[in-house]
Amino acid sequence: MAEAPARISTEFDDRAAAPERAAPRLGLAVVITLVAGALLASRSDWGSQAEIRARPVGFADVVDKVKPAVISVRVKIDAGRGGKEISRLSKDSPGTRSPSRNRSVLTGQGSGFFISADGYAVTNFHVVEKANTVEVTADDGHVFTAKVIGADQQSDVALVKVESTGNNLPFVSFADTSPRIGDWIIAVGNPFGLGGTVTAGIVSARGRDIGAGAYDDFLQIDAPVNRGNSGGPTFDMDGNVIGVNTAIVSPTGGSVGIAFAIPADTVKAVVAQLKSKGKVTRGWIGVQIQDVTADLAENLGLTTARGALVAEPQPGAPAARAGIESGDVIVSVNGREARDSRETARAISNLTPGTSATVVVVRKGQNKTFTVMLGNLPDQREASTYHETPKQKGTSLPPLGISVARAADGVVVTSVDPGGAAADLGIESGDVILQAADKKVAAAIDLRNAIEAAQRAGKHSMLMRVKSADGIKFIAVPVG
Repeated sequence: MAEAPARISTEFDDRAAAPERAAPRLGLAVVITLVAGALLASRSDWGSQAEIRARPVGFADVVDKVKPAVISVRVKIDAGRGGKEISRLSKDSPGTRSPSRNRSVLTGQGSGFFISADGYAVTNFHVVEKANTVEVTADDGHVFTAKVIGADQQSDVALVKVESTGNNLPFVSFADTSPRIGDWIIAVGNPFGLGGTVTAGIVSARGRDIGAGAYDDFLQIDAPVNRGNSGGPTFDMDGNVIGVNTAIVSPTGGSVGIAFAIPADTVKAVVAQLKSKGKVTRGWIGVQIQDVTADLAENLGLTTARGALVAEPQPGAPAARAGIESGDVIVSVNGREARDSRETARAISNLTPGTSATVVVVRKGQNKTFTVMLGNLPDQREASTYHETPKQKGTSLPPLGISVARAADGVVVTSVDPGGAAADLGIESGDVILQAADKKVAAAIDLRNAIEAAQRAGKHSMLMRVKSADGIKFIAVPVG
C-alpha cells in the first residue's frame, strides 16, 4: 500500500496538549509560515530568463502576434451536371455537398496565412484543388475573394492572393532555421470550420516519410490538428512559421496527437517559384532508385548500406546520356552526401533544370564521377506495365521457391511457393527476372548456374534485378 502524502496539520493531540503548551506551538507555526512565505516570495528572482523561456507559462504573447495573419479558406467545387460525385475533396478538410436541380456543388474549408501585406497567402494544394471559387476570411472577420496564383501537388503547397484594397494586411514570416525535436510550437487554423483555433505542443520528429510522395520530409508535431487545419501554419515561440499543416494520422477521424507539417524551407522554395512562374520546376535525371539495404550492400561490395541504388536508368534520359548504369550506387550530388534514395531524389529535384550536376557513384567498388545535365521533372510519371500471370508451365527452382519460363527480356515467374524465399521478398507470378549476379538471364539454366556459383563462393545471398508491376528493382535473395 502506498504511503499517504505528508501534510502539515493544525490539529493537536488531546492526550499531549496542555493549555500552557498550545500558545508556544502556535507561535512556532506562525514563524514557520512567515519564513516559508518569505522564501516563496524570493523564488521569482532565482530563475534566469533562459529558464523562463524553457518553461513558458503560456502562449498568449505569441498568439497575439501571429493570429491576425491566419485565415480561413472556403472553396466551392462544381461537381458537374447530373449530381456527379467527387470521391475525395481533400486529405483532411471537411466537405459538404449542396445539390441543385441539375448541378452539384461541393464546399470545403481549410486554413492558410498571409505572407505579405498586399494579400499573398499560403495554403495546401489539396485545399484549393479544382476550386471554382476561393473565399478567405481574416481573423478580424473581413471576407475576401481570392484567386489561385499557383499550386504544386508534389509538395501540397498553394499560393493564393486576395483582392485587397490596400497594403496593410497582417502577415507572418518563415523561420530561417529548422526547429529541434522537443521545441515548443503552436498551430493556428480553422478545424471543422470553427476558425481562429490555437493548439500547442512540441516537434515530435523530423524527416518523416508518410508515403505521400517521392519528396516526403515532414515535421511531426503533437499539437492537436484536425480536419480543416490543412494549410494552416505551425509557429515557433518567436512567431515564425516553421511548417504548414498538411496531414494527420487518425484512426478515429479526430486528432490523436500525430500531425505532419511541410517544413518552412520547402514551402519558401515552392512559394518563390509559384509567385514568379505560377508553377514549380524540378531537376530530373531519369533514374529509378531504391535504398541500399545491408543485404544489397554485401552483394554490391559496399562496406556500409548507404546511397541510392540505380535500378533502371530511363533510356535517353540525362543520367543514361551521362553514362550512369543500372547497378550504380549514387553516393553524392554536387558534393553533398546522398544517404538514401529519398534524400537523393530531394537533392536532385531541388536543382534547376537546364543546369549541370556532379553525381558520384560507386560501380563495382570504384568511385566514378559524372556530369549530368538536368532535365525538367515530368508532371506525370509513366505507368508501369502490368504483367499478367503467365499460363505456361515453368521450370522449378527450389532454392528460390519459384518456377520460371522464358520471356522476351529475361525469365518470367510462373508460380511462387508461398513458403519460399522469393515469396518472403515480395516476388509474384508475372514478375520478370532480368539479371542474376550481374549477368543477364535468358533461361532457367542461367538462373540455376548463378545460384550454384553463389553457393560455391560461400555467399549467403545473390543479387537479382526484377521487373514487376511497381517498376524495376534489385532484390538480394538467400541462396545458402
